[in-house]
Amino acid sequence: MNKPIPVLEIFGPTVQGEGSVIGQKTMFVRTAGCDYSCSWCDSAFTWDGSAKGDIKWLEPNEVLDSLRETGGGCFSHVTISGGNPALLKPLGGLTALLKEKGYRIALETQGSIFQEWFADIDDLTISPKPPSSGMVCDFTKLTAIFESLEKMNRLQSVTLKIVIFSDEDLEFAKGVHQKYPGLPLFLQVGNDDLNSRDTNDLAQKLLEKYEGLVEKVCADEDLTNVRVLPQLHTLIWGNKRGV
Repeated sequence: MNKPIPVLEIFGPTVQGEGSVIGQKTMFVRTAGCDYSCSWCDSAFTWDGSAKGDIKWLEPNEVLDSLRETGGGCFSHVTISGGNPALLKPLGGLTALLKEKGYRIALETQGSIFQEWFADIDDLTISPKPPSSGMVCDFTKLTAIFESLEKMNRLQSVTLKIVIFSDEDLEFAKGVHQKYPGLPLFLQVGNDDLNSRDTNDLAQKLLEKYEGLVEKVCADEDLTNVRVLPQLHTLIWGNKRGV
């Protein structure tokens, strides 16, 4: 029997705003709970208790029904987000059901926990948190996850993504790139203005930061095989939720 999972939001179709699947039309399932508390987290409501009353405990078939009710027949791709969905072993019931029904699945996690159901993920983004987050990346655990995925012949589904807020973060990213040179690396500008309600003003500030990051990466001999991205959904919708 499938166990229920704590779901905070189901929304879409929209476009993925981050990582290797940027621009991908997708539905989102946002789960509750995280083992980190990043200083600049743009979805802190998933772990800080402020949205505790919004959590719905849903079984896999109920999640699928909600996806179809919300998205109709306008999607073939589902993104599981958080928080950190990798905390939830019962998500395996949902990923298995989505695969059975022919949907592609994306997941982002910081690389602190491995789950067997990672084998179901088509687009697996591992996002180690840089110094500006206030968190410390456990590279022993991260390496073990990659080793497990390689044994499952699923390493080809993995990309690395690191959010950049500072020069220290960029140095951290270089270290990650050197440690795991075989994995595609995406660098993304971070949004440090989570309270702004002026989408145009926020977009302009983020584009200026993006230009600065591009210039630094292009001038760096240690970052020759990376991709530099804006945060697409923030440029379009600012800090709005559910898009």
